[in-house]
Amino acid sequence: MSTKAAARIAILTVSDRASKGEYQDRGGPAAEEWLRRIITTPVEILRRITPDGRAEVADELRDLADTWQADLILATGGTGPSPRDQTPEALADVIHMELPGFGEAMRAANGKVVATAILSRQTAGIRGKTLIITLPGSPNAIATSLEAVFAAVPYCLDLIGGGWVETDPAIIKAHRPKS
Repeated sequence: MSTKAAARIAILTVSDRASKGEYQDRGGPAAEEWLRRIITTPVEILRRITPDGRAEVADELRDLADTWQADLILATGGTGPSPRDQTPEALADVIHMELPGFGEAMRAANGKVVATAILSRQTAGIRGKTLIITLPGSPNAIATSLEAVFAAVPYCLDLIGGGWVETDPAIIKAHRPKS
């Protein structure tokens, strides 16, 4: 078990309009609400908003992982095929290991809800002791995505030396292999 008092989770909303105050961020609050409903151990959650763009998103991801020392970063938005949607490229710039199974599972789950899920390029990767997961910007798609992958998140954090996270097994049972 980690000696940290609380796991540190950052939620980064990637949106040109929300970063300018032209659009209310719905993704960040939806992700935080979802986490607070599922996680039963102490967590510290930080939310930030950044404009779209490879360099801007990569800079925020580096800062959240290296300076704020997040155990988990959820980046919402910027995963589609529009020219400004460069969250996956930014993630590739900052991680040392990609975990493509996260994206595969999230697209499969969202594909049962909406046909355009195949356009989403969400994925996950590791930077040091930080797991970074990229999510769509839609609150419904965020919930569907997290429901598809979160059972694996606590064990992944264990394996990389991140903070300790437990889930409410009545909602999502964290999978940790028996030793």
